[in-house]
Amino acid sequence: MNYQDALNLMHEYTKNEALRKHMYAVEAAMRAYAKKFGEDEEKWAVVGLLHDFDYEKYPNAPDHPAQGSKVLEEKGYPEDIRRAILGHADYMNVPRDTRMAKVLFACDELCGFISAVAVIRPNKIRDLEASSVKKKLKDKGFARNVNREDIQRGVQELGVPLDEHIQFTIEAMKVTADRLGL
Repeated sequence: MNYQDALNLMHEYTKNEALRKHMYAVEAAMRAYAKKFGEDEEKWAVVGLLHDFDYEKYPNAPDHPAQGSKVLEEKGYPEDIRRAILGHADYMNVPRDTRMAKVLFACDELCGFISAVAVIRPNKIRDLEASSVKKKLKDKGFARNVNREDIQRGVQELGVPLDEHIQFTIEAMKVTADRLGL
């Protein structure tokens, strides 16, 4: 398991550029949190990069992420990576019992929401602050497909304040803003 193999696998399964950008955003957040917690940055980046790699082929629950997990198992990806990816979908009933799994769940929906907020701003993500994201979270009509309950539950499970988590994720995404189109 290495980053380049994971990137190749993601590109093989995912043709939609918006979905690829979402996975790059989650990858960036996962990498930043791994660094913060002294964990394996490449491993955590791979989890972020691959968490939705099977979504285009298997968009319906529970096929996503179950079918992707089978592919990962066949390719020799370790169980902790597969369990973290399975755990990001509540309907899989896989407990998020590792920090890596909790971070993935906490970052997934939030990265999508931050991207939605940033894309409509003149300076995109460059000057985005947590307060602007929180304001948009209250607008139920904005990015209505983003599950706000998952964002709240994610910060609770991770045990960090919402403002801190939002700002940390924004900063992580800024590092790769060009790749994200932000």
